[in-house]
Amino acid sequence: MDDHFHMPQVRGRLTEGRMLADLTWLRVGGPADWLFQPADVADLADFLRDLPEGLPVFPMGVGSNLIVRDGGLRAVVIRMGRGFNGISVAGNRVTAGAAALDAHVAKKAAEAGVDLTFLRTIPGAIGGAVRMNAGCYGSYIADHFVEAQAVTRQGEQVTLTARDLDFRYRQTDLPEGWVITGATFEGPPGDPEALAQKMADQLAKRDASQPTKDRTAGSTFRNPAGFSSTGKADDTHDLKAWKLIDDAGLRGFSIGGAQMSEKHSNFLINTGAATAQDLETLGEEVRKRVFQTSGIELHWEIMRVGEKA
Repeated sequence: MDDHFHMPQVRGRLTEGRMLADLTWLRVGGPADWLFQPADVADLADFLRDLPEGLPVFPMGVGSNLIVRDGGLRAVVIRMGRGFNGISVAGNRVTAGAAALDAHVAKKAAEAGVDLTFLRTIPGAIGGAVRMNAGCYGSYIADHFVEAQAVTRQGEQVTLTARDLDFRYRQTDLPEGWVITGATFEGPPGDPEALAQKMADQLAKRDASQPTKDRTAGSTFRNPAGFSSTGKADDTHDLKAWKLIDDAGLRGFSIGGAQMSEKHSNFLINTGAATAQDLETLGEEVRKRVFQTSGIELHWEIMRVGEKA
């Protein structure tokens, strides 16, 4: 760790050498040099402004789509909590803090008669959903996005438009070190009871087909995408990652404590004692064998960060 760096004073919580395994859904990963949990937007802005330039920043949501490698992260990990989880509705617009869970935003919107039901089964929080243009059932963040608030690496508070972010399949152009603090979305009107039923049906469908009781990080690989007339990737293409994995004979395949789920073969599972190395090695082996059997290259949907042990 870089002891010569002078860390800023904060009102939130700043912890040196914080292990990250318990902050990720897969429950793996080594320590961050520092973990900062800001009290509010002003605390975050002051911290980033005063943070020495040489220190990299890694914004982390609820760790739902993340493998932190066993050697940990040489960075200041920023994780938002209670000061960033508010949700408010005005007309057909819903504003949510970056730490608000996608599922909670969907439910609160539905209660107010706004249809953002596609968010209900997406694991994670709003900051990550915006950053990765999360989507489900053919709807994406980009389809409902109005604007987002962020703090730059220099500590400036800015508003981001859809043009600034340039939404694409599972990615955006958020600059390095910028931290999303909240976002506003627009949804069509709907009857609260009908929307509640729609979400219940979505949950039942998900639980029937996905290993929701296991330690996973959602879909491991992106579905191989076709391209729309605008040249942007379109994941409604017929090819599905799980089918390619099945065809390679890898449903249930395991390395160490890591396994491709028997229930849904595009889900990587920590069966209990997996290391990040187990999980990443298994994923790479799956990519290799799928390429050998189909000639198609799978791309990770799970973000992998940090250093190997």
